[in-house]
Amino acid sequence: MNPHNTVEKMRAMRMKTMAELYHQAITENMFSELSVDELMATLIDTEWEERQRRKIAGLIKRASFSMQAVPGDLDYHPDRRLDKAMIGRLLGLDFLKKAENIIITGPTGVGKSYLGQAIGRQACQMLFKTRYFVTARFFDVAKGAKLEGTYPHLLGQLAKTNLLILDDFGLHNTDQADRQHLLDVIDQRYGKESTIICSQIPVSGWHKLIGEGTIADAILDRVVYSSHRIELQGESLRKKQGLTQ
Repeated sequence: MNPHNTVEKMRAMRMKTMAELYHQAITENMFSELSVDELMATLIDTEWEERQRRKIAGLIKRASFSMQAVPGDLDYHPDRRLDKAMIGRLLGLDFLKKAENIIITGPTGVGKSYLGQAIGRQACQMLFKTRYFVTARFFDVAKGAKLEGTYPHLLGQLAKTNLLILDDFGLHNTDQADRQHLLDVIDQRYGKESTIICSQIPVSGWHKLIGEGTIADAILDRVVYSSHRIELQGESLRKKQGLTQ
């Protein structure tokens, strides 16, 4: 057996990490103390871990998060009224398996976006497809897709996305097209996939915010009643950070 031919075959089969480690093993006499089974296990584990790392990196990139929100950096100061036990359960991602939603509300600057994206990053780490949109940007994308004739494709993509995050919901006025686009995506995902909505507006004001009673009823019926509710409080984190700099 020619070890160098084996390395080339590994590379040809796109087992690049495995090939490099095997090449290192034969040229530098690494792992000589291992049995054949142990060496194979080491090579396969290394290739597997690298492929998982690349897959996670790809999911995070495609999610298009606006910040690097890390679950371990969440602030559980009592003033925020953030239930650590509840967040721990949500980070376990059981809500995704049940196609449940999360609504995060609270005044500006209290960390709604950070929390939503921290959960989204955790979803990517566990290999769930995730997409993040500022809501106004989602409406722009949907309108553009309508004009280009790719709207069904956009809906199809989002229907297969395990977690959709709509941030800053309610900051801009919605027109009839926006309402319909929101209903379309919520309806396609209802009972199948999960959505996180972050908003400064209390849920009690969403019906008026959406407008058009029939559409508002349909959207809220599909979102609110299957949601975990988080109401953040406290002083703006941006203001606090500014004072400490």
